[in-house]
Amino acid sequence: MGQVSTSPLRLVTSEDRGVQLPKTKSPLVIESEAQLRAFLSGLSGVDAVGAEARAAKLATRSLKKSTKLAALDLAISMVDLTTLEGADTPGRVRSLCAKAARPDARDLDVPHAAAVCVYPDLVGVAREALGASPVKVAAVATAFPSGRASMNVKLLDVREAIEAGADEIDMVIDRGAFLSGRVGQVFDEIVAVKEVCGLVHLKVILETGELVTYDNARKASWLAMLGGADFIKTSTGKVATSATLPHALVMVEAVRDFAETTGRLVGVKVAGGIRTSKDALRYLVVVNETVGSAWLTPDLFRFGASSLLNDLLMQRLKQSRGTYVRADEFSAD
Repeated sequence: MGQVSTSPLRLVTSEDRGVQLPKTKSPLVIESEAQLRAFLSGLSGVDAVGAEARAAKLATRSLKKSTKLAALDLAISMVDLTTLEGADTPGRVRSLCAKAARPDARDLDVPHAAAVCVYPDLVGVAREALGASPVKVAAVATAFPSGRASMNVKLLDVREAIEAGADEIDMVIDRGAFLSGRVGQVFDEIVAVKEVCGLVHLKVILETGELVTYDNARKASWLAMLGGADFIKTSTGKVATSATLPHALVMVEAVRDFAETTGRLVGVKVAGGIRTSKDALRYLVVVNETVGSAWLTPDLFRFGASSLLNDLLMQRLKQSRGTYVRADEFSAD
């Protein structure tokens, strides 16, 4: 049996986060591509064996029943309920928005999801369906999922999504540019997209499954944060290898180090292949044990998923009833 976690998972306020952060050091200023290259090259390498071993160890942690109940609600509140299929329709998006706003219509104590994530052309539908709901509208942009388009096309993609009512933009980096060493190009694109976003939150998708090494994942995390990302995100969910616990660990360590260096808090979003409550709770343990409760809030941690929400709801009912419930007790949206 795994070790029972002694560190409770809980939501925190901004005041709590301020107390837990180290004192701010001098701000990082990147003024040239040479300086950017030198900074990224100077980052410490990732001990791959150590990262995988630590992630595996954290995955064995068990949670006490009271902690697990709170963690399930927390995970629900962190879900970006996502539909990114070519066959998406306005009706499908409206159903998804209703599910995000009230995940279990029979139980008003169940928290709402964090956001609904759709393609840019369906943002207006989601915005209208959600109305004054606190659920955010997120849009994938910048030639999702490949990131292979001209800068003008990428920025137009972002502008149209924001004009339609998007609260958050999930952009993808050009992995080909990053892997071929054109880090300045990737940095400039992130800066340009963030400038268009303004106060709209920007999530930068690294596509860790295509970055080959953990060192690249760490460098891409820093590159995105230096460029102005409000969140760094593992994956598009459109490649064979999406989110993994070791990659999440590397990224959470990066946001911790970035906060210690600059005083700015950046969130992490894991996406792709996260389908069960057990998966979600493992990620929450990684966050809790790496950066503490400061990041255990939808403001700083998200799950990009579709089927995960129903499993969280099933496990929530199981905890209260003591028996497993049928999947068809919840809508398939």
